[in-house]
Amino acid sequence: MNVPASSHRFQVFSYAVLAYTLAVVLWGAFVRATGSGAGCGDHWPQCNGVVVPRAPTMATLIEYTHRVTSGLALVLAVVMCVWGLRAHAKGHPVRLASVLSLVFMLTEAAVGAGIVLLKYVADNPSIARAYWMAIHLINTFLLVGAQALTAWWAGGRSRWVLRGQGLAGALVGVAVTGLLLLGVTGAIAALGDTLFPATSFTEGLRQDMSETAHILLRLRVLHPLLAVGLGALLVAVGNVLARLRPSAEVRRSATQLTVLYAVQLGAGLTNLVLLAPVWMQLVHLLLADLVWIALLRLCVAALAEDAPRAVLRPDALTAQ
Repeated sequence: MNVPASSHRFQVFSYAVLAYTLAVVLWGAFVRATGSGAGCGDHWPQCNGVVVPRAPTMATLIEYTHRVTSGLALVLAVVMCVWGLRAHAKGHPVRLASVLSLVFMLTEAAVGAGIVLLKYVADNPSIARAYWMAIHLINTFLLVGAQALTAWWAGGRSRWVLRGQGLAGALVGVAVTGLLLLGVTGAIAALGDTLFPATSFTEGLRQDMSETAHILLRLRVLHPLLAVGLGALLVAVGNVLARLRPSAEVRRSATQLTVLYAVQLGAGLTNLVLLAPVWMQLVHLLLADLVWIALLRLCVAALAEDAPRAVLRPDALTAQ
């Protein structure tokens, strides 16, 4: 059954926090793409050893702006968590989602601090940096997802149930895991584009295929291949979930996911052809976050405790 909707003010605030967090995430990508991650040196939370930098360079301004806006994002997460706990009764899904939003905001700050203090910024090409980028990407997805679900459940939608979901639950697990993996390969590909820029499409292919290529370049080629395969999988999962849980919410979410992923594939191709300019990297990342949000909305709608259930015959599945 549906849970009580949050107040209109809380609903607006939760969406505003999500939008602001997405903007901070994009600015963080701008920091990486412009090589400004070392703009404050290896100091954290201070910038070059001071609270407010004096006579800053452009790289310092870019990095310092990211830190200030990230600090405000943390304050907003605290407000949303406290408000969510105080304004909703025990058992309301907004309570858990708002708490997780704060938890992942704190771990996001910890990962960001680790990257700076360990000097995995600027021109550092180590494989350890790639691992940290992967952790950062996963945590960012979890943070954005928790905030998106806070706003979703604030609208009064039913809580989700994991037990007894059968095939629907398995499909949700496969889709979420697959998209997280795709996000990790995307983060590594973006790092490779930043560290080893190509002057032409042909040179980029030559870099990727060279036997002496850096490991980040060899991993970069996996992302577009995985993106195409996973796109087909997500469309299929959306179609099957719409049949297994034939509600208007599930069908709408499946359609949104399909459309957004198609646009994301187009953006990825454009990014590849244009040799990953900074502005296109930001568009690509924004679309990736929107696809992730769309998938989570589909998942919680399909696993909602009041979602209608249908049983598919084997021939219905093979017809997809």
